[in-house]
Amino acid sequence: MAQYTPPLRDMQFVLHELLDVVGELKTLPRHAEIDADTINAVLEEGGKFASEVTFPLNISGDEEGCVLDKATHEVRAPKGFKEAYARYVEGGWPSLSGDPAYGGQGLPVLLNSCFFEMLNSANQAWTMYPGLSHGAYECLHAHGTAEQKALYLPKLTSGEWTGTMCLTEPHCGTDLGMLRTKAEPQADGSYKLTGQKIFISAGEHDLAANIVHLVLARLPDAPAGSKGISLFVVPKFKAAADGSLSERNAIFCSALEHKMGIHGNATCQMMLDGATGSLVGQPHKGLAAMFIMMNAARLGVGNQSLGLTEVAYQNAVAYAKDRIQMRSLSGPKSPDKAADPIIVHPDVRKMLLTARAYAEGGRALALYIALLIDKELSTDDDDERKDCADLVALLTPIVKAFLTDNAWLSTSHCMQVYGGHGYIKEWGMEQYVRDARINMIYEGTNTIQSLDLLGRKVLGDNGAKLKKFGKLIAEFIEDAGTDEAMQEFVNPLADLGDKVTKLTTELGMKAFGNADEVGAAAVDYLRVCGHLVFAYFFARSARIALAQQGSGDAFYTAKLHTARFYFAKLLPETAGLIRSARAGVAPLMAMDEALF
Repeated sequence: MAQYTPPLRDMQFVLHELLDVVGELKTLPRHAEIDADTINAVLEEGGKFASEVTFPLNISGDEEGCVLDKATHEVRAPKGFKEAYARYVEGGWPSLSGDPAYGGQGLPVLLNSCFFEMLNSANQAWTMYPGLSHGAYECLHAHGTAEQKALYLPKLTSGEWTGTMCLTEPHCGTDLGMLRTKAEPQADGSYKLTGQKIFISAGEHDLAANIVHLVLARLPDAPAGSKGISLFVVPKFKAAADGSLSERNAIFCSALEHKMGIHGNATCQMMLDGATGSLVGQPHKGLAAMFIMMNAARLGVGNQSLGLTEVAYQNAVAYAKDRIQMRSLSGPKSPDKAADPIIVHPDVRKMLLTARAYAEGGRALALYIALLIDKELSTDDDDERKDCADLVALLTPIVKAFLTDNAWLSTSHCMQVYGGHGYIKEWGMEQYVRDARINMIYEGTNTIQSLDLLGRKVLGDNGAKLKKFGKLIAEFIEDAGTDEAMQEFVNPLADLGDKVTKLTTELGMKAFGNADEVGAAAVDYLRVCGHLVFAYFFARSARIALAQQGSGDAFYTAKLHTARFYFAKLLPETAGLIRSARAGVAPLMAMDEALF
């Protein structure tokens, strides 16, 4: 049966040895007192909550799903979800990285990132209920009025209320410029919203007393397209200034989506029938304000896939060590048994190591970007803030798309390790595959992320953001390049860096002649950049592991093996991707539509 052990040792390696977060945080007045013991204690307790409280509900929640009462429009989450959420609130977990001004603990974002990785491994569907609240909190924290902040932020921080974002509609998908939901101004300064929203994760449930919906809509004088979108906060229950609840607002769940995975989370069709809301930020500037929540969600989705990759790997390893089948091609490894454990077979190991490498690389990237966010939010240095913001902007689409693509591949590999048993529900592996598939789709499909990376984040500023990350790579290569033991890592990293620079220049020149060249190359390009980022972190990790070889700690031996596997077996994928990106748009667009 499924099992999960929080990967605390690898988290501690990334935080303390790879990123030196305590040293980095000491430069920030807000976090100067944080020490390693505090970080480790929080992670240990967070791991216990994930493994002991939410993990046991994962399979049962998937089997039971959510239930909508069509008469009352109320949704009941699976058995145990509400009680687990109450324990989550009681433990103070929602407030971990929140602003102390609104009841938060003020701890670093990177601690919250670690905690949510463990929650996502344990139970992605449950974790989506509190997870979306963080984005709503950040959006209102940045753009809300004083009154909105005073009303909503303490409740979101404590977890008494949860949050959602209501973006898309049946006809528009990712193209939010087409949305039709209307917002009519009222004499008292409020607005009445009317329209329909779909695919609203955690849009209705019984876990919390109120749900704070952030809704995109159009004012009567709104210009067409994305420039005419405004943002409104629309609570499930209307609330007084002191937070006391009154009547039900006219926003309700009209149907639940029947989905491939994440059955334990209520994915809702939401109707607004004159619902009362208040404007967030400036009129017609709602999409820019909502991007704070959307970007937070994109990082969160990458974290979801990181969690699934880790838990799938753990279970596949346990199975591969226990399951006996056939003999090793090089001779029996367990002669006292009827067959050898399947972990002796090279291709089984390749599948396991692929998942392991993508989990460890993803964790390094996810925590690096969390540290950048902490520095961006807390530094007094304007130049440092700008550099951190630029790197976060560059890496966000990579976190979302690369980590979710890798999870789809990794969970599928891990299911394959089980053979026919992996396809059977009782082992739990097929659920990880199903749950992982949505992560490539929502919060902007991975193609949208790829277009964002190449079109906006790289070509949009003539490669300025990419050069900032390239500078980090160049500094590392300069520092480690003379170490003979590091050549197997430094040389391919340097080579790929040069190839990315050349490919970027080539695609930029092509795009001047035909913008579709960006669309043709973007997905390949993002994956190449994802490997560049992973190669950088694996090379840094290998350097630490090499230095610790004499310690006798098997952790460093395993880290070095994983890095070597990554460079030997996964990084070479970039050669084909670069060739595909250079093939251009013609093979895709030459055929007439009628021939499809």
